[in-house]
Amino acid sequence: MRKIFFIVAVSILSFSGVKANEGMWLPLLIKRLNHVDMQKYGLQLTAEEIYSVNNSSLKDAIVRLGRGFCTGEMISSEGLMLTNHHCGYDAIQENSTPEHNYLADGFWAMSRDKEIHIPGLTVSYLHSMDDVTKAVLDGVTNEMSEQERAGKIRENKGKITKEEGDKFDIQIKSFFEGNEYYIFRYITYSDVRLVGAPPSSIGKFGGDTDNWMWPRHTGDFSMFRVYAGEDNKPAEYSESNQPFKPKHHLPISLNGVKEGDYAMVMGYPGSTDRYLTSYGVKMAVELEQPARVKIRRIKLDIMEEGQAKSEAVRIQYASKHARVSNYWKYFIGQSAQLVKNNVWDKKKKIEDEFVAWSNGDEDRKKLYGNVIPSFEKAHETLEKYVYGDVYLQEAVFGPDIAGFVYGNFGMRAKILPALKEGDAEKIKAAKEEIIESGKDYFKDYNVEIDKNLFAAMMELYYNDVPKEFHPEKLTYYHGKCKGNWKKLADKYFAKSPFTSQAKLEEWIEEVSVKSIESDMMYQLMSDFITTYVQKIIAPKGQAESQMTTAKRLFVDGLRKMNPDRVYAPDANSTMRITYGQVLAYDAKDGVTYKNQTTLAGVMEKDAKTDDVFHEFYIHDRLKKLYEEKDYGPYGEDGVLYVGFLSNNDITGGNSGSPVINGNGELIGCAFDGNWEAMSGDIYFEPNIQRTISVDIRYVLFVVDKYAGAKHLVDEMTLVKGPRKPVKKEIVEPKDVQMIEPQK
Repeated sequence: MRKIFFIVAVSILSFSGVKANEGMWLPLLIKRLNHVDMQKYGLQLTAEEIYSVNNSSLKDAIVRLGRGFCTGEMISSEGLMLTNHHCGYDAIQENSTPEHNYLADGFWAMSRDKEIHIPGLTVSYLHSMDDVTKAVLDGVTNEMSEQERAGKIRENKGKITKEEGDKFDIQIKSFFEGNEYYIFRYITYSDVRLVGAPPSSIGKFGGDTDNWMWPRHTGDFSMFRVYAGEDNKPAEYSESNQPFKPKHHLPISLNGVKEGDYAMVMGYPGSTDRYLTSYGVKMAVELEQPARVKIRRIKLDIMEEGQAKSEAVRIQYASKHARVSNYWKYFIGQSAQLVKNNVWDKKKKIEDEFVAWSNGDEDRKKLYGNVIPSFEKAHETLEKYVYGDVYLQEAVFGPDIAGFVYGNFGMRAKILPALKEGDAEKIKAAKEEIIESGKDYFKDYNVEIDKNLFAAMMELYYNDVPKEFHPEKLTYYHGKCKGNWKKLADKYFAKSPFTSQAKLEEWIEEVSVKSIESDMMYQLMSDFITTYVQKIIAPKGQAESQMTTAKRLFVDGLRKMNPDRVYAPDANSTMRITYGQVLAYDAKDGVTYKNQTTLAGVMEKDAKTDDVFHEFYIHDRLKKLYEEKDYGPYGEDGVLYVGFLSNNDITGGNSGSPVINGNGELIGCAFDGNWEAMSGDIYFEPNIQRTISVDIRYVLFVVDKYAGAKHLVDEMTLVKGPRKPVKKEIVEPKDVQMIEPQK
């Protein structure tokens, strides 16, 4: 990873201040840390209008989907919620059939009784958050081992949670690698119903080809409604429930966006690793990510071969394919940009500065002097286990049957202990649970695809992972089939009780300890887990403990080394705010990207095909609206804008987050980042990092003019008025200097 020269912003390397577009900030702290700067960029709201416990504020319109896989926002007083199409993809797919193919045709509830309840989908509203660092770290000392420290922290968290009572869903989260802790109180609603989704030809337009890319023309949105009991409080699904009335919903601006406009994103970013060291970057680029890319590409090829055979299978595997594909391309992009953006060099320079600072004082040297050597030593150990770790996650549990068998019959399952105890009541309950789990499992299951996945994944593991991490049963079955895993898979799947609901129910009636323990899939999965625990988890435990200590001290030291810099914590699925501007960018020499795309760009990508699942298929209705320029109130001077760029700092989990202007109005829905800055989760790239969002006017156009669901627009609060001039000049890149790289 040696380079002759690299260019880097002086302000980043010297830590002299934080640019407005960098950082995912806790809303609790914006009044103290960010508000003055936000106003300079055009914010017209007070800090209390963004985050307040006692009064309605923007945070009351932002919801966490599930445990944080996506974000949504309330856009009406009647519980209507907007999020991304890819966030609603599972719900859309699960309710699609060849007869009612909502993936291909879209879905719109023309009345509330037509809205579809989505079991298992929850949304959570943040009530409040507080700093509980002192209470969590009470009694914790630097002399403790990591195990002792973790035990004391668990004990303290338990006390705090107990004192809180059961009024809220409580989470206590670690920040800055265990140097700070905050408590989050949520109110969670489980009656969530699908209201509307465009066809994939709009909501997923561009598919894998355009994923992570700009210019983008994807109408990536879907709509749900949150329901509550008569008291507006959480309630289990019931036809008598009423639409939830949020404390605040976002008004929607029809004014559009211009270069330099204030843009703020609120949501639940999932995970970043901005404090990763050069050793971590090296391991990711050279070992971990290439392995994930290789395995996922093989899985995708197998799925696509099966999906091409029938519409039913295409629907069954749509969500599975999308989940594998999204991060297949992500890992390709992140690896490439970590190298291209010289992230190893940048990290190494920070580490060298840290070493020099820690060695400059005896007390500092005593506390921090071993941090960087600890990282180096820990990674030397951890690199040995990368393939065993990654291949277990990506390959071993690649076929669905592996997870189904281990989930229902593995070490935490109920059926084996019940059978061994001979407890008839427990056996009956366990059988019913397995039969019930089979209904969801088999709905989206194809034997041929799964059989091919199993054969390919076992062969991959056997060939790529060092023999010392091979379970005995893997070696045994490889010998038995003489390396022909396809032949073994054909034989097993032909007789397996785990390939259809009917076979499962027949087999479970006569199930015994012997019938479970003699099953090949059970033997393999059990042996894989045992081997993983004994030969990977246990040996690398000391290195991971060493890494945990080093990370905590490293981040603590960095903040002390640069007392004038306000550091933002890594994302961890808690509510954050990021602010910046609508902004174009220079992608590379001679290539400058504008900050907006239009419906004309959609038409330019037309594949002219009848395949409704082609990445660039365009429905005739959309073409007609374009040809007639029938945009309603959502166009601007005869142009319909589709997407726009801003320099907000987001990551996975932010999908579906609202993009809000300086007046607190919704201007877009964030759904992606850009290819050139895919290293941004590890090192923020201030001059090229961009958020890609769908323009809210395109959302309204699709709902109203394309889908004919104007009743949904009618319940929103639309705002249209004279545009206010941009108060803040557009941020230009800082002066740069040529810096000799580390050799």
